[in-house]
Amino acid sequence: MTPPGARRFRDHRYMDTSSSPVAEGRLPFFVYGTLRPGEVNHARLLRGRTARAVPAVLRGALLYDGPGYPYALDAPGTPDGIHGDLIEPLPEAYDDVLAELDRLEDHTPGAPDNLYERLARTVHTAAGPRDAWVYLAGRATARHLRAHGRRIPGGDWKRRS
Repeated sequence: MTPPGARRFRDHRYMDTSSSPVAEGRLPFFVYGTLRPGEVNHARLLRGRTARAVPAVLRGALLYDGPGYPYALDAPGTPDGIHGDLIEPLPEAYDDVLAELDRLEDHTPGAPDNLYERLARTVHTAAGPRDAWVYLAGRATARHLRAHGRRIPGGDWKRRS
């Protein structure tokens, strides 16, 4: 049973959300591909709209080439991780950034056939763990990538070959 004022995350931890930005769904975003600083979609959608971006790692996940853009897949129990950045939108830009990222990632909350699912995950920064929104491959896409996709060794889109 979930304690009052808490939200159960997929990794079975609880977080008090009664007086935090999570209560409003205002988590930062973990980005790992074309939304990273220096990449094309960061310039298009995020430049000038973020308070900060810090390096981060999503553990227990694998990165696949799209091609053209990457997909993150859950891989619990593996030592692998994905290198990216934790992006914190400016408060006044948050709602617009969220809507634009959902549109870019072909994500509609509650839809069964999303290209990407936006899920809360814990990422790791030099300052410690942080909960963040992460866009992971939708079910059908993940199934296809596991069977036929090309993994990006080292889990870093910027260092792919």
